[in-house]
Amino acid sequence: MDLHGNGTNGSCTSSCELLTDYYIPDYILKPDSEKVTDGNAPSCPVVVFINSKSGGQLGSSLIKTYRELLNKAQVFDLSEEAPDKVLHRLYCNFEKLKSSNDNLAIKIQEKLRLIVAGGDGTASWLLGVVSDLRLSHPPPVATVPLGTGNNLPFSFGWGKKNPATDKAAVKSFLGQVKGAKEMNIDSWHIIMRMRIPQEGPCDPIAPLDLPHSLHAFHRVSSSDSLNVEGYHTFRGGFWNYFSMGMDAQVSYEFHSERKRNPEKFKNQLTNQSTYAKLGLKQGWFAASLTHPSSKNIAQLAKVKIMKRQGSQWEELKIPSSIRSIICLNLPSFSGGLNPWGTPSMRKVQDRDLTAPFVDDGLIEVVGFRDAWHGLVLLAPNGHGTRLAQAHRIRFEFHKGTTEHTFMRIDGEPWKQPLPKEDDTVVVEISHLRQVAMLANEPCRSKSVNDPSSLSCHSHQEDDDSNSLEDEDEWEDGRKKFGAAATFKLPDEVEVDISHLS
Repeated sequence: MDLHGNGTNGSCTSSCELLTDYYIPDYILKPDSEKVTDGNAPSCPVVVFINSKSGGQLGSSLIKTYRELLNKAQVFDLSEEAPDKVLHRLYCNFEKLKSSNDNLAIKIQEKLRLIVAGGDGTASWLLGVVSDLRLSHPPPVATVPLGTGNNLPFSFGWGKKNPATDKAAVKSFLGQVKGAKEMNIDSWHIIMRMRIPQEGPCDPIAPLDLPHSLHAFHRVSSSDSLNVEGYHTFRGGFWNYFSMGMDAQVSYEFHSERKRNPEKFKNQLTNQSTYAKLGLKQGWFAASLTHPSSKNIAQLAKVKIMKRQGSQWEELKIPSSIRSIICLNLPSFSGGLNPWGTPSMRKVQDRDLTAPFVDDGLIEVVGFRDAWHGLVLLAPNGHGTRLAQAHRIRFEFHKGTTEHTFMRIDGEPWKQPLPKEDDTVVVEISHLRQVAMLANEPCRSKSVNDPSSLSCHSHQEDDDSNSLEDEDEWEDGRKKFGAAATFKLPDEVEVDISHLS
């Protein structure tokens, strides 16, 4: 079997010879295929996952181009096969081949890189699967921006715009993947627990109201150590952010309106206009006049944080004017804005705040009063109200404030019922583990282990006049991410995702 001859359709010119750097032979991908006995190992072997439903027709076009340039068997359509099944099969075969001292298989496993093309939900799904597999040498992941928000690819230098799908563009992207550096990213586990109601529906959240991101939530089984009799307990995870309050409420209204009238949401400018109108209607631009104070974060919940691993829980004081709170992992929110910014040396010394590193085991907690406060992000060095950095954070909701609030994970909102009886709803976020990403230049994400990142941030100071922050200041179940069993594709794509053995 010729290792390189199947890399393209038709004759192989000098330009496409470079694609042998990425080519994986059949017998690595298909255990029953004929074994390669000669040939050099590719310098950058890749396995490609593409959501064919993302980016209009772009997903299908990308699949076609990648399959023309590489081995068809190393390019997977996520609407046809789930990544946990693919990677489980691949790594089982790696172990089998390594036991027979197959040097080619050993080298390919050592150098393997993954590419995922889709929205943030698709990328998060693959990252969760890689996290769950707990591989000794997990492959790093490059993301192709094929969704709407594209916060993950934007954070790591892969851009926000949907890519071209021709051969030249794909070859260029593969070259960038080959030259990209590895960077770890924290993942965050979330537990949500509430008492089973004595009256009314059994499910605390109506199934039809569950957004795609809440498929990350998995109702724990009776045998799970997190299970508490008489309670609903959900578990899941996220890579970018968790938010609660008025921003999530506006997002929920937008998503609900789009579900009711999908024909009105086919134009990006129209969508943005509708979003702004809903924000105005909900009081996000005039919160002090129309928004009841009972729905401010300080009235809704008691917030506790654990600043460092092993430290004590302490209550986090939330300014009474804060109506939206964001727990942020990446320096990209709401289309690429950075709510945390870079704390000045005064803030570092007075409040023990650091730059937002993506691999330091800390999540940044930021507050906003209203949409006008949020517009501060558009100013140079603008940021929200920095509340804390934490290794764990817990929200406790008690009876007496309001019947519900709004939450969202990585852009997908839901309406969360709050206690009607003498009980507590608890949402707890904690650091889980890390997965390796591939970072391209310019990369917005910064690593605590990169000396250049530390040097860069030590010379940056924010402009407090753009933040309004001082005014505000004045006035165990965490073992599995859950992606293999519970993450689902957006766009109503149904995929059978079974548990890994």
